[in-house]
Amino acid sequence: MTIRIEFSKYGKIRFTSHRDVARMWERALRRSELPMAYSEGFSPRPRMSFGLALSTCHESDAEYLDIHIDPERAGSIDLESLTLTLTRNLPDGIVATRAEKIDRNTPSLQEAVTSCTWQIDVTDTDEETAAGAVARALAADELVVTRRRKGKEVTDDLRPQLMGIDIIGPTEDGVRMVAELGTKPRSVRPSELLAVLQPPLQEWRVTRLNQWIIDDDGTRREPIPRRTSASAPVGAT
Repeated sequence: MTIRIEFSKYGKIRFTSHRDVARMWERALRRSELPMAYSEGFSPRPRMSFGLALSTCHESDAEYLDIHIDPERAGSIDLESLTLTLTRNLPDGIVATRAEKIDRNTPSLQEAVTSCTWQIDVTDTDEETAAGAVARALAADELVVTRRRKGKEVTDDLRPQLMGIDIIGPTEDGVRMVAELGTKPRSVRPSELLAVLQPPLQEWRVTRLNQWIIDDDGTRREPIPRRTSASAPVGAT
């Protein structure tokens, strides 16, 4: 049996790395006395797999974790009470929000997720400047970024992975926007998007709102179905 957990990450805990969050979850699962399946070998570890890593300092409404249950000890697991139990054993700022049993043959999160929706707060700018930068990006044929990969600098075009972007409105320190960015063949980071805008914008606070999977029939859904959408992504043109 495999259980997919959705969790949020807010507040000071955003300064912890993806690896530290994995350790927190491992401790929480042990304390919750969930009948986990373990790896073999000299130092057995709980069998669990995370979705797309969240950059340090970013917050999220939509993080996911698959945990594998020992079928011989599974018994009856109440998924609603499981989220409450896990949250009690997690640090402040991490909340298990939903849980669902999934088929063991379900593709991994890293394989299945095709895009993410991000709320991006930028600073030291105004709505007019940000709106102009967004319009130029959507009208561009390409948005080239230089990345360092295996010790070498390579250039990638981000335009095919910019699925949509909207200006939401002003904030106390700048402007808030929402963007949908692709994850294939490589995930686009919000900081990379801001860097290729003209003029470049300065990231202040970033929150992942959704992760999306496209089913064979074209339906767009979250890894744990809640809000489904077959419509175009935000700000698509």
